[in-house]
Amino acid sequence: MISADMEGATGVTWTADVETNSPQWERFRPMFTGDVNACVAGLFAGGATDVLVNEAHSAQRNILLERLDPRARLLTGRHKPLSMMQGIDSGVDGVVFLGYHAAAGLDGVLSHTYLPNQITGVWLDGTRASEGRLNAALAAEYGVPVLLVTGDDLTCADAAGYAPSASAVAVKQCVSRYAAICKPPSVTATEIEEAAREAMALAGATTAPAPAAHRIEIEFDAAHLAAAAAVVPTVEQVDVRRVGFDAASMTAAMKAFKVVTAIASGAVEGSYG
Repeated sequence: MISADMEGATGVTWTADVETNSPQWERFRPMFTGDVNACVAGLFAGGATDVLVNEAHSAQRNILLERLDPRARLLTGRHKPLSMMQGIDSGVDGVVFLGYHAAAGLDGVLSHTYLPNQITGVWLDGTRASEGRLNAALAAEYGVPVLLVTGDDLTCADAAGYAPSASAVAVKQCVSRYAAICKPPSVTATEIEEAAREAMALAGATTAPAPAAHRIEIEFDAAHLAAAAAVVPTVEQVDVRRVGFDAASMTAAMKAFKVVTAIASGAVEGSYG
């Protein structure tokens, strides 16, 4: 399975590169699809017999189906129960985090966690968490190893902390949140394909462990967002801009996380946030 986000794709450095219906977004859709195709090719070369690509960015309708490697299957569209990780519970033998990015509150090209700007930090069981760390914990609950992570250099460094056995490909070097030294698509395609081929040596689901309890805390950039999220009965406001909740499993934690971020997003008002 490939969980395909866009901020960490080849060449992407700016908000318009990933915002739907902008000319820049249209420009970068083929490059994003190219990263996916390189990964698909590598996985099949390494012995995969089936590859499911789950779109994980924004409206989750960014990959060009008509240009997708015909050996792959594409899960596209929003409102999936497990969002970025939909399909992880379907018996897959490994997952790739393609086009991922650094966490909210940290350096990295287009760094954020779920919401593009309103969240300043997320902590999983006391450790600051990127989307990659959250999703790796969910994959572990199903016994699925992370095979490969692609994104900027800081994304790859982050992945070493939550998936130390996984391969990593830095398609760009972060200069700032909106600038990077980028490799051309012809170069990153070769690197992604080769890394995916080699990463297949890690594939093979293990027996899923018994679900374990987890705690997630979320810090927002404004007090009213925390207050809005704390309306959920299982969510407590632990500080003026911070909420937290406990869940019996990582699956439950991520579903609750979706609820909290959706409510907070809906509470954002105009220019003042």
